[in-house]
Amino acid sequence: MIMLKGRRIVVGVTGGVAAYKAAELVRLLGKAGADVHVVLSEGGARFVTAVTFQALSGNTVWTDLWDARMPNNMAHIDLGRDADAILVAPATADFIARLAQGRADDLISTLCLARDVPLIVAPAMNRQMWESPPTRRNLAQVREDGVEVFGPAAGDQACGEVGMGRMLEPEEIVERLEGFFVPRVLAGRKVVLTAGPTFEAIDPVRGITNISSGKMGYALARACAQAGAEVVLVSGPVSLPVPAGVRRVTAGSALGMREQVFAALPGADVFIGVAAVADYRPLEVAEHKIKKSGETLEIALTPNPDILAEVAARQDAPFCVGFAAESRDLDAYAEGKRRRKGLPMLVGNLVSDGMGGDENTVVLYDDAGRHPLPRAPKAELAHGIVSHLARLLDGCRPQA
Repeated sequence: MIMLKGRRIVVGVTGGVAAYKAAELVRLLGKAGADVHVVLSEGGARFVTAVTFQALSGNTVWTDLWDARMPNNMAHIDLGRDADAILVAPATADFIARLAQGRADDLISTLCLARDVPLIVAPAMNRQMWESPPTRRNLAQVREDGVEVFGPAAGDQACGEVGMGRMLEPEEIVERLEGFFVPRVLAGRKVVLTAGPTFEAIDPVRGITNISSGKMGYALARACAQAGAEVVLVSGPVSLPVPAGVRRVTAGSALGMREQVFAALPGADVFIGVAAVADYRPLEVAEHKIKKSGETLEIALTPNPDILAEVAARQDAPFCVGFAAESRDLDAYAEGKRRRKGLPMLVGNLVSDGMGGDENTVVLYDDAGRHPLPRAPKAELAHGIVSHLARLLDGCRPQA
């Protein structure tokens, strides 16, 4: 969550049962390095106390428009003055109505009216309240006024009903908030990328695979989506959550991944081959489990298709980015792969530096040479890769 580190976020909590989620939201924002200041409405305090939010944020919690603890008695001005954003979560139907009307009858509403920083709301309400015409009109008005709306989601509600109106989970709100601060350098672009390993079946229970965790590919998909791109992630078998704003398509084998990639390619501006695709697959797959016999087992292997090379060779090829994980001589092998496949950009790393882990050390290769990035978490590296990619894409645009 590098985009949240050092950010000053004011979190407004209004009176809905989803206020209990706001406690976890504040904790996660603090964990991401944000400086969190909570403004609690009278209704919100009926669900979660100020003591809880003070303990989780480490800062004073504000509840009263006339709170004398603020030296100039202007909490509605000073709280937003140095903030990077105001986030109201949960935002009830009543609060959204008052926001649409420009009301200023408590600290949260007055703070939102007096702000000169971005305002984000995460709605939470009963299904019928969400679907009611007044709420739809009020939401349209606040959006027209420049307010960002996160959610809501569909699901089980405290009233026992199921439908739209449920507040997004805290993890998704934090992810969307980080994306809010990411420059939209890929806005209007479509990115197709692959991630994870492939699994090449030997028999019904065994196969050839590798130790790729998919973490780099998923981090890159997330970074592309946060940068404004439409993202299709063709994923091998991994156990990772789908990043917000990303459409995941699952694939098992290299042949399955190839099929899904070519189905997703129409309209793509960028293709990124991050997946560790098996170079070979068994020539024949045994119909039944191969029994242990104590004798040497010989399995004939045949080459898998080179998905990245095929995409790059198309007449309508998108901008192609390759990945190379090598055990030695990174510069020679990575640059050789880039030139051999005709790629404008390639990301290289040593297997010992990042395969399967949370951090990596990578070097970016393009026609201008090599560009090493400092060792960092894969999520941070992904933003660096996207920034470099965007610069190259801008260079590819025809001059006006």
